[in-house]
Amino acid sequence: MMKRALKWSFLIFLFLPVSLFAAEGKINTGNTAWMLVSTALVMMMTPAGLAMFYGGMTRSKNMLNTLGMSLLSYAIASILWVIYLYSLIFHGNIGGFIGDLGNFFMSGIGVKDVTGTIPTFLFAAFQMTFAGITIALVSGSVVERTKFSWWLVFAVLWLTFVYAPVAHWVWGGGFLAKMGALDFAGGTVVHINAGVTGLILALLIGKRKGFGKTAFFPSSTFITALGAAFLWFGWFGFNAGSELAADGVAVNAFLVTNTSAAIATVTWVLVEWAVEKKPTILGAASGAVAGLVAITPAAGFVNVVGALIIGFFAAIFGFLGVTMLKNKFGYDDSLDAFGVHGIDGMWGALATGLFADPAISGHSGWFYGNAHQFLVQLISVVITVAFAAILSVILAYIAKTITAGWRVEEESETMGLDQATHGERGFELF
Repeated sequence: MMKRALKWSFLIFLFLPVSLFAAEGKINTGNTAWMLVSTALVMMMTPAGLAMFYGGMTRSKNMLNTLGMSLLSYAIASILWVIYLYSLIFHGNIGGFIGDLGNFFMSGIGVKDVTGTIPTFLFAAFQMTFAGITIALVSGSVVERTKFSWWLVFAVLWLTFVYAPVAHWVWGGGFLAKMGALDFAGGTVVHINAGVTGLILALLIGKRKGFGKTAFFPSSTFITALGAAFLWFGWFGFNAGSELAADGVAVNAFLVTNTSAAIATVTWVLVEWAVEKKPTILGAASGAVAGLVAITPAAGFVNVVGALIIGFFAAIFGFLGVTMLKNKFGYDDSLDAFGVHGIDGMWGALATGLFADPAISGHSGWFYGNAHQFLVQLISVVITVAFAAILSVILAYIAKTITAGWRVEEESETMGLDQATHGERGFELF
């Protein structure tokens, strides 16, 4: 019996390397199943989570228009993605700046092609959802006064000339990736990109009629809170899915994502309670999103201690961004895309350079002896901010020329864009 066991053990040992070699480049069904779920989770974040989060914060007369901007943003990104965006980001590398059109209309990719251990089509679909939510995030800065036609044209231009290059720099093998910049799930590519663009558009288009003089009441704080819950749920796919595998790093990303969101929710409420004397549900929802934003670039690199610190300061920075900063400079960032996503995206990117734990995925931050990583993160933030700001100004004016203006008429703004633009109402109250 012992001899037979030794014989089989020897045979298994002998052929094990061959088995492992044969498995390389093959589809792993467990990882594929996880990534199918993650892709569905991230997809839900835009037309459901973000649409409700934003829609509930707008006035009832503009709720459907706000929902429509998120929904159409996702649809446009999905179409452009399979035509040329995926190729520009992930195929080729022209000077470290952009890819090429080698996968135009997804050509050259078959159902048996593999990226890592999942089908390449699945990898493409997962990345597509990130493009969809990024441009939708921008809309939060300019709702309630923007022409729908202008927004659609701007979305096409921005995805092509801003999102694609920045995503290539970081995730497609571009110059920031070669520099060593860390962005696990979208601190620079998604949140800084979107937040800075939102601020630029808010400054260009101007304030809503009555801003600072008339109280603007949300259509439904309940819907906003529900949207935040959907975002929190979907963010597990956003962050843990970015590992592209069901492994320990993905589990860590899952845990720290929840940890950062939780501490940021509590912190925002406590700060608001101390300053404004009331703990609001809108504040709790904003805190949750702030914590999720800040942990996004760091999720695959930091431990739970780092997540607690990141989430705690995300709430403070976010609160200051949507109160003191906006009040001091007087700009109308309608739904605080810059105040939360821009500011906390920057904080998260820099915090990755501070708290990256080599025990998680081999990358070290400043607090683990690698000050250079913080410098690289700082450079990546500055470059992204400058690029997004400059290009967004140019593209906004191009879209304005194409659509003969970027702002609705005063009469339409007073009536509300649900009726003026879409001929619909979000609520029928009697």
